Parts: sequence; structure tokens; C-alpha cells
Amino acid sequence: MNDLNIAATSMTPAIVATWDAGRLRFEGDSYPENSFDFFRPVVGWLNAYLREETRPLLMEVRLAYLNTSSVRVMMDLLDLLEEAYGNGRGVSLTWFYEAGNERAAELAEEFKEDCTFPYVVTPVVN
Repeated sequence: MNDLNIAATSMTPAIVATWDAGRLRFEGDSYPENSFDFFRPVVGWLNAYLREETRPLLMEVRLAYLNTSSVRVMMDLLDLLEEAYGNGRGVSLTWFYEAGNERAAELAEEFKEDCTFPYVVTPVVN
């Protein structure tokens, strides 16, 4: 499978998925008009990685804002990680948020409540 590299826009995050490193990274804001269409390649990449690889997967999130439909897609991605973890796969998530952005921290913590896999919420000081 190939790597995935989606450039950020004013409405969508940068997304970099590196197959050999087992890393999926999101950075920016996420409020595309159609989140499901925008994230479709990411869902496909993650499904393929979890199906074809045995190596661990690290997901890194640096999203300051997500609209409602982006939250739904993120929940779907976390469900895929949760299922893989339940099947014995090594998966982990680190969610970085800008220190002082309590709303972003709360969102990250809300997502974490439904996850049993290793998940760290980390403030970043600029």
C-alpha cells in the first residue's frame, strides 16, 4: 500500500499516512463540506493497514477544531483502532492540543472515554 499525503486547506487538515512507519497523522482544522468524502481515502488506508500489516500503528492528532461531521468520522476511525486493539493489534493514539485551548482538550478527553487502547492527551506549549 502507498503512503497517503493530503495537503491542508483552510477547511481541511493535513493528513500524512506513512505505511512503513505505521503512522497516521492529522494536523489543522477539520470542517470540510462533506467529511465522509474527504476522509474516505484515510478510512481506506487505515482499513488496509490494519488488515495487511502486523506492525503497530500510531495515530497522532493535532486538530484544533472539528465540525460535527468530522467528529463522526473521527469516531469511526477510533472504532477501527478499538476493534484492532481488541483483536490483539498494537495501536496507540497521541492527541496533541495547544495549551490553553480547553475546548480542544475536552474534545480529546471525550474521545478517550470510549477507548481502551493506549491513548495520551498532551498539551503543546508554543
